Amino acid sequence: MDAIQELLSKITAKTREIEDNYPELQKYLDEQRITLPKDNNETHIDKSSLEDYLNSLQSLIDNYEKENK
Repeated sequence: MDAIQELLSKITAKTREIEDNYPELQKYLDEQRITLPKDNNETHIDKSSLEDYLNSLQSLIDNYEKENK
């Protein structure tokens, strides 16, 4: 599995974790959506953008847990 595909799988799993274990955070998922960079009128997603998005999902969970201890 290449790095991009692996990141997409991790993002899917993290999103599912939020949906299953933190339903009150689902309203923030739309706000967390990745902003797709544009390159010559074609959508381009790079590894760094996906890593940032995955990290933002984890931060959402971490911050929620820290505030609700």
